[in-house]
Parts: sequence; C-alpha cells; structure tokens
Amino acid sequence: MFEIATSLSNLDLPKVVLAIGSLGTAAYGVVDATKGFGGGISNRGFGDIKGVISKLIPPESANVSPDAALNLASALRTLRANWLNGMLLGDQKSVAKALVKLNLTPGNASHMAAATGVDKDVLAGIATKMGSSTALSPQETDVYGRFDLLLSALLDQGYQRADQRYRNSAKLLAVFIAIFLAIVGARIVVGDAFFSNGSEVLRALIAGLLATPLAPIAKDLSSAIQAGAKAAQSWSK
Repeated sequence: MFEIATSLSNLDLPKVVLAIGSLGTAAYGVVDATKGFGGGISNRGFGDIKGVISKLIPPESANVSPDAALNLASALRTLRANWLNGMLLGDQKSVAKALVKLNLTPGNASHMAAATGVDKDVLAGIATKMGSSTALSPQETDVYGRFDLLLSALLDQGYQRADQRYRNSAKLLAVFIAIFLAIVGARIVVGDAFFSNGSEVLRALIAGLLATPLAPIAKDLSSAIQAGAKAAQSWSK
C-alpha cells in the first residue's frame, strides 16, 4: 500500500485526470455506439412509458387493424421512435398526451377514467361531444380540465422514471466498459506481468471506476489542479 501511495505522489495529476477523462469519453462513445443495434442502450426506460400509455389506451381500442392510425400499437410505435431518436422530453410528453386524447372514444372512456380518476360517464359524454364538435357544458369542461392535468401528471411520472432508468443504465454500462478498456490498455503496456502485479491491476480498476464520472469535468479539473499547484508554489517561495 505504501508503494502505491509513493507511486501516486510521483504522478503528473493534470495529465492523469485528462487521461482518465479520455477513458471515460471513450467508454461513453462505445455505449453510444450500441444505439446502432436496434436502439441499444436507448431502449432502456421505454418500458416505463409503455406501462403508463397501456394504462390509458386499452388494446381493444384498435379500430380496424394494427396499422390503423389510432390504437395502442400505433401510439407505442410513435412514442418509441421519439424516445430512440432523443426528442426533447417535454416534446415527447406533448406528443404522448395528444395521442392519448386522440384515442379517447365513448367506448374506452371508462378505461381512461379509471386510470386518471375522473367520472367515467362524464368523460364518455365528453368523448361523444368532441366527436360531433358539440360544445361542452361547464361541468364537462371542468372534468376535462382535471383529466388533462391528471394525464399530464401520469405522463410526467412515466417519462421521468424512464429518463432516470436510461441515464443510470448508460452510466453503469459505461463504468464496466471503462474498466474493461483500462485493463486492456494496462495489459498492453505492462505485458504478461500485468495480472501478477496487484498494484497495476488496482490502478486499472481505479482508473476505470473514476473514468465515467470524471469524463465531463476532466478538462476543468485538470486546469484547477494546475492552478492550485502554481498557487502552492508561489506560497512556498
């Protein structure tokens, strides 16, 4: 342990930080490249969105065929395309809300009412009037406003969970990739003696673990270390 501490004290910290940051950037690049294979890591999180939409749009709302414009399958295809394409989260929620409202019919009003907690009979009446372009009564306007707010809350919950799941999964995958790249790089530099040298293995593991969180701030941190070193040198004079 003393040998490791001594060797670390001899390192050029700004260069080490930049190197570890570059390793993290490379790991993120590999993670991003997985999107070329059926969406890769981008598929993570969409299950939360699918769960919310499936509660709002029942499968039996498919009007003619799976290719019809308004049904659960069509809505999920559209939302998945937006999710994989990285559309802004707010825009995705707006599209999802519009699709849910477009799928509102007198036949599935009770299903949507149960999911949002509004009166099913009133919501069915609203769906009927919207289909015939008839003006809503004050009570129906109030119920429809509550439906809109509760729908927004449900979609926000689903999309926020999905975004958190995606980000955490991407970071975790990047950590494992960074560790793998660090071990491969150290093995190439050190040679066959790498795995028999505990300190080298430990360094590679530490570099891999630090690479992912350090990558976005590596340059700023390196500059801060250099500035701190210069300040310390000026104080010692």
